Amino acid sequence: MHCKNIFRFKKFSICQDKSAMKIGTDGVLLGAWTEYYQPKNILDVGTGNGLIALMMAQKFSNTLIDAVEIEKEASKEAESNFKASPWGKRLKIYPVALQEFKPPVKYDIIISNPPFFDEKVPAKGNARQMARQNYQLKPEDIFEFSDKFSSPNGIVNLVYPYSKVNRLISIAEYYNFYPKKITYVKGNPHAAIKRILISFSREKIIPDKSNLVIEILRHHYTNEYIELTKDFYWKM
Repeated sequence: MHCKNIFRFKKFSICQDKSAMKIGTDGVLLGAWTEYYQPKNILDVGTGNGLIALMMAQKFSNTLIDAVEIEKEASKEAESNFKASPWGKRLKIYPVALQEFKPPVKYDIIISNPPFFDEKVPAKGNARQMARQNYQLKPEDIFEFSDKFSSPNGIVNLVYPYSKVNRLISIAEYYNFYPKKITYVKGNPHAAIKRILISFSREKIIPDKSNLVIEILRHHYTNEYIELTKDFYWKM
């Protein structure tokens, strides 16, 4: 596969020539943070170039991973990245909107690094705007789908802006999903919390809460971040 813009992880590579959104910390964090005991089926919603789906394939060795991606060029690139990986037989891309996707299975993990801008933000080209803004994939869509196609013990894992977490939890609760685990993410010790990693399940419990700081100083990463991502990044 000829690729001009390639990002190499320890066990797979991502070509990102065509995808509107490139490899970023949010997706890597979510994939590395996700836990489940022997899932059978996983769905990556809005997979883009296929990053999180590939991380799931590496992490869970016997699991079948589906991915949906509405943007045509990104879905083609994800498919190429899947085929080039060691786990191509366990990965499948569906170039459709989540709202139109009717899978034949129930998923133990539904995972997404979703678009979360409500307002129009500057973006070069329609594909990047689609990838960043939620008018075609809202939290309601994810939880309505999950209500129908999540397994009884299934979880929904998202990375989301901290400023929007209360609304996200309210939407999830409408569909009978409740926070199970929340990690508050800061770029450095003095920064404000910008992101959360959040796992929802159908069980009403007191969620396990933690904090994660990415860097001590610029390009000097915390031990916690290195430990979390060590199976994927070549070096920190």
